[in-house]
Amino acid sequence: MSQQQRVGIPCPSCSPDLETEHEVLTTGGGTATVKCTDCGHVHKKPLESERTIERDVVVSQGGESFTTTVEVPADETVETGEEFIVETEEAIMQVRITDLQTDDETRAVRADAEDVETFWTRAVDNVEVDVTLHPQDGAHDQTRSITLHVPGDYEFTVGETHEFGEEAFSITGIHVRQDAIERYDFQKIGHDGDVAMAKDIKRVYGYDETSTAWSAW
Repeated sequence: MSQQQRVGIPCPSCSPDLETEHEVLTTGGGTATVKCTDCGHVHKKPLESERTIERDVVVSQGGESFTTTVEVPADETVETGEEFIVETEEAIMQVRITDLQTDDETRAVRADAEDVETFWTRAVDNVEVDVTLHPQDGAHDQTRSITLHVPGDYEFTVGETHEFGEEAFSITGIHVRQDAIERYDFQKIGHDGDVAMAKDIKRVYGYDETSTAWSAW
């Protein structure tokens, strides 16, 4: 449940000239019913209409992409790494901005929303994570790769063993995506206890612990 919205406006009962904190009780019909937190007076306040603009959004997911649109506040500043919700007829998904294409056809990491022509994004609520697995005996010619499908907020921890169905591996290192580097100290993390969320990961490295992985039978 979302936190009770609060606004600062004058109260006609106890503070007609100065703003006081009010709780927003209900909204509708262009007005909001609010309650002063100082004196408890309930009154109505006209809602200010926020000007929005429609922009194209390219969403990448699992090697495929599609284009849709999104409404954004006209006076907002946007930048790569930010996340927002995209709604289509097929699904509602959370995406992260990977690039901004401005109206002069250049790319930017930060821009005013009005100057953006297209948001380039990738889905981060459900993601694919590539994993490179080395055998315990260190034989590099037997290294193999798998792709996991996991929730974006699933956490991978260096030094721990993770199991997915018949697959099991202990993580030795994680390569973080370019658009998530600011969330971590380095692009490659490899100390025991280092944690990264699936939506931030480009590739996981580890030792194969699947019991039947190297069986001759």
